[in-house]
Amino acid sequence: MKHDIKDIARSVNTSGWKKVDVEYGKNCLEISVPPDCQVLTMKEMPAIADPPTAIRAALAKPISSPPLAEFVRRKAKRPEDLAVAITVSDITRPVPYKGKNGIMTPLLQELVAAGIRRSNITIVVGTGMHRPSTDQEKLDMLGEEVCRDYRIVDHNCEDLASLAYVGKTRTGGDVYVNAVFYRADIRIATGLVESHFMAGVSGGRKSICPGLVDRRTIQKFHSPAFLESPFADNLILEGNPCHEESLEVALTVGVDFIVNVNLDRDMRLLKVVAGDLVAAHREAYEFVKDYAAVEVDEPFDIVLTHGGYVGMNHYQTEKAACHALPIVKKTGTIIIAADNRDADPIGGLEYRSLLHLLKLQGADGYLRILQSPSWTFTKDQWGPEEWGKVVRKVGEEGLIYCAPAIPREQYCMLPGRCGLDFLCESDSPSASDLKKAAEMVQNAFLFAYNDQRRNSERPSTAFIREGPYAVPMLKSGKPAPPVSRP
Repeated sequence: MKHDIKDIARSVNTSGWKKVDVEYGKNCLEISVPPDCQVLTMKEMPAIADPPTAIRAALAKPISSPPLAEFVRRKAKRPEDLAVAITVSDITRPVPYKGKNGIMTPLLQELVAAGIRRSNITIVVGTGMHRPSTDQEKLDMLGEEVCRDYRIVDHNCEDLASLAYVGKTRTGGDVYVNAVFYRADIRIATGLVESHFMAGVSGGRKSICPGLVDRRTIQKFHSPAFLESPFADNLILEGNPCHEESLEVALTVGVDFIVNVNLDRDMRLLKVVAGDLVAAHREAYEFVKDYAAVEVDEPFDIVLTHGGYVGMNHYQTEKAACHALPIVKKTGTIIIAADNRDADPIGGLEYRSLLHLLKLQGADGYLRILQSPSWTFTKDQWGPEEWGKVVRKVGEEGLIYCAPAIPREQYCMLPGRCGLDFLCESDSPSASDLKKAAEMVQNAFLFAYNDQRRNSERPSTAFIREGPYAVPMLKSGKPAPPVSRP
């Protein structure tokens, strides 16, 4: 295979090709692409020059809501007797919580200034079905001072003793939520509003559902009945069953106040909103919809993308693949550079088992299993379902996954082609992951370019600069019709 890759790489005339920087963790891979490769990028937006002032201004003049100090005054209890719960995202989301430009210190200062005791404030990490946060991750997210002075707990969707019953939604089923959050006198949700390939956008109501709810509610949110809807897609709220369910749950739980942010590709603050759960989140949604959508005229033969910050493991990287899906041809190729830096670079045991099932049964067979009345919902089943959408369109051969951190013997369970097959020079224990990743991605691109010449003398190519954060779409701007189902 290595000999074949070398021959194919040499057969492609790369004179005149240009370089693009492909994000890979905190580094970049310099990859050569054809001169006519379209670099798809989000609209340039000015970063906020003075984040601390902008954050305090948002807290002082919240959207469709009184300031926090007014909430405190309206309560029947004395301020020093009030309990406050603040839910935060886990380490998989780059929310700017800590430091002088972070949202957490100003938020906590507002509460303390209003008379709330520090000992009565609890920060709840909204893990959903993710693993608990480590002590180091809490420090990395929130900073030493917050970790020292405030109580921080992880949500556990499996622990019924830590949950409180809040009622039923219109779609049926009992809903339980984190009891610490629900029983607080003042409930605050924080997060990042970016495109989301199921719920339209993140943030707002998603901090509660799936962030703080029980396993069964999360299962319904991630069920085929929701995910196979053509409206369960990026930047779509109207008619999106995931959004509607999440919002109904959050409204039932009751959220007094939110603080949400929009970030650019370099994780700089673009906008901060505070206030009412629905109105403030809607403003952040309209903002991200304006700058994240990238329209193209026609689909491409080859789409190069990356896992971004969120892609710390294979489980999280399907976002990048799904974002590329609308703009790749049915016979095209998607190449993903993935810095899967998590302790488990693939994901949890359930996810691994389900990936294996997808590999054995194929995309259509896997979906039929999930839709069977005899199937019992299994944690993380939605991840392989999303990968199945990618495989259904481009096939196993049309997906090349380049992640040096994943051992070769484990690649057999992953959908698509093994990126390690495209290593020639750097396939040695001493070679760095960065060097391996660059070689894998470059050779994969050359291989795909040569392969796509069977359809076109000059294959059309695109690079999604922001990976899972940009939202490429055909100029129709409408959600694609659902892929044919079994």
